[in-house]
Amino acid sequence: MENSLCLNLSRVKKSNLIINKLHIFTHGFALLALIYYRTNFLFQIIKIEDKNTPLLPLALVFFSELILSFVWLLNQAFQWNPISRKVFPERLPVNDKLPSIDVFICTTNPIKEPSVDVMNTLISAMALDYPADKLHVYLSDDGGSSVTFQAVKEAWKFLKWWIPFCRKYEVKTRCPVAYFSADESKDDNEKFSSTEFIAEKKKIEEKYEEFKRKLLKIIENTSSFASRDHDPLIQVIKDGNSGVDSDETEMPLLVYVSREKRPFHPHHFKAGALNVLLRVSGLISNSPYILVLDCDMYCNDPTSARQAMCFFLDSKISPKLGFVQFPQKFHNISENDIYDSQLRSVWPKLESMDGLRGSILAGTGFYIKREALYGTSNIQEDVDLVQLQKSFGPSNEFIKSLILNYKPNALKDEDFSGLLLKEIKILASSSYDNNTKWGKEVGFRYFSVLEDYFTGFNLHCNGWISVYLDPARPCFLGSATTNLNEILVQYTRWVAGLVEVAFSRFSPLIYGPLRMSTLQSMCYAEFAYEFLIFLPIYCLAIVPQLCLLHGIHLYPKASNPFFIVFSFLFLSSQLKHMQEIFSTGHSIRTWAIEQRIWMLRSLTCYMYGTLNGILEMIGLREASFSPTDKAVNDERHKRYQMGIYDFQASVLLLAPLCTLYILNLVAFIIGVVKIFHIEQASEMFIQLFIPLFGILINYPLFEGMFLRKDDGRVAPSITLLSAAICIIILSFGSLVLIY
Repeated sequence: MENSLCLNLSRVKKSNLIINKLHIFTHGFALLALIYYRTNFLFQIIKIEDKNTPLLPLALVFFSELILSFVWLLNQAFQWNPISRKVFPERLPVNDKLPSIDVFICTTNPIKEPSVDVMNTLISAMALDYPADKLHVYLSDDGGSSVTFQAVKEAWKFLKWWIPFCRKYEVKTRCPVAYFSADESKDDNEKFSSTEFIAEKKKIEEKYEEFKRKLLKIIENTSSFASRDHDPLIQVIKDGNSGVDSDETEMPLLVYVSREKRPFHPHHFKAGALNVLLRVSGLISNSPYILVLDCDMYCNDPTSARQAMCFFLDSKISPKLGFVQFPQKFHNISENDIYDSQLRSVWPKLESMDGLRGSILAGTGFYIKREALYGTSNIQEDVDLVQLQKSFGPSNEFIKSLILNYKPNALKDEDFSGLLLKEIKILASSSYDNNTKWGKEVGFRYFSVLEDYFTGFNLHCNGWISVYLDPARPCFLGSATTNLNEILVQYTRWVAGLVEVAFSRFSPLIYGPLRMSTLQSMCYAEFAYEFLIFLPIYCLAIVPQLCLLHGIHLYPKASNPFFIVFSFLFLSSQLKHMQEIFSTGHSIRTWAIEQRIWMLRSLTCYMYGTLNGILEMIGLREASFSPTDKAVNDERHKRYQMGIYDFQASVLLLAPLCTLYILNLVAFIIGVVKIFHIEQASEMFIQLFIPLFGILINYPLFEGMFLRKDDGRVAPSITLLSAAICIIILSFGSLVLIY
């Protein structure tokens, strides 16, 4: 019987499960012992009114430990049921029975998002291994740039050569720039050794070089200005003069979409662009499934759609399955990855969430069910039209597309009739969302600039489940940010979006448990409340050091049994971190880098992101979303590849890091001299170890401030400013502790 075999399998990672639960039990027990020690010690000081032991630093350190314990507790939900999945796309039904797919690609700025990279992503999506008549690709150009529009037309011409070549020779890498730089000798495809293939490949490569030259000419002769004030433009891309008989090449539909934008009208950033694509595609192709891609995240495995269908066509989970998330992996990561650009620690969390009704939505590289975004289920023709208009807007043509088994007429008339084109432009207007449920209960949600996280959270709250799939060959490869300033700015933006959710009525700890499992709510809460870590990190980077300089001990002596508790907690957390790193195939170097970047983010991104999020919530700052700059700077890229940190970053980002490094360095040096002079090593061991650990882990910062002379060093002015701030902190701290 057809499809009698299962399309996918999942298995629990038993070894990880045992290690995780053993860690939860032992580390949790040690945390309870720490809380008991701190509480008992503070009560004793208050009870006997010991004026020789300052209460404030002890209270601050205890408060910091409680916050870290809280975040750790939330994080344990990820450890509860780790699973992995496998799919069998060869068991899918024949092509005629596969559902259609719409692909959404978003771009906004041809300067920060180079057109050559964007077009490579578009080409790879058009060349997916999927029936051409069931694949429709939409490019959203939010900047309304003439460069992007003309680049899409040139990409279409090249595609008339590229797609037949990929189909004929079963090419696996269908992104041209990746294909022509790859080593084919590792591929066992016999076709690649034929004389015919070699000749055709050379011809296609010449066509690609010609395509790139045309793009460069367009960029040189056309303004790259990204407009914030322009009319909507929707056009099906096709060219009868491409040099190839179009009747012989079956091509997926390609549509260019530039929605209307007005400077004083909210456009809701990426979520707004995606919702316009939802509406426009609803009248043109109306596919039940949608692939969302960032403009720099190309399709590395052409079978990703078929892999996703192994879940969507599984009758056991399909009715409740909202989306299938693939991990974000990157092609430009260096061997050392000194900035943790790949966010290695995030993806195991998503895989672990998969055992708790599904991972979060991660912005790109996911297939999502249109019905899940609409919040509809088999709408019938006799439904109340007025109610639907309140939710989906005034377009009756679009509302028709919500009806089960609706087949759009637009595909039959690719030029569009005047009436239909007018309707599509209305759907792409800046005011269409007004007085509707778009962005609230329909489509991608507007509440937070982190639309992916918030949309996924709402879908899970509404009863949908999701799947996380991490195949051996990455289905999507992107271009990661590889300079410190852009990474910190990007992370700050993410944190601001999470803060908006954490401090709202949609808090995962309040809104979530009523609508999803407690463990899944804890996972969402860990992402939302991780920003709180900046408070204990600042405290632990300042308070123990100041107390060290004044001989005030905050931790038990080495001879005290509770010294073992504090030592165990540190070792337990670090060893667990190492175990997770080793299990993903990385080395001890990765542990040091992740510790370093975690500290840098905590001291900058979490603090500024929290401040920005709060200011946006109270209306003192307007929400903003600046696209990450993916243009490559040769000097910075060279330093990154060599594993040398580039400290050409904003003074606001570097000053806190440099100030606290200098403070810890001074505290350690003076502390060592004082401790061994007055023989207090047993009492001050932990307080001496804290600055030493920070100094060693962040040694590249020391190099940047004091040893390096190249352009990537910390500017001397920032070092001097940081030293001055450090003196102020030491002076003010001394006054507080003395008086």
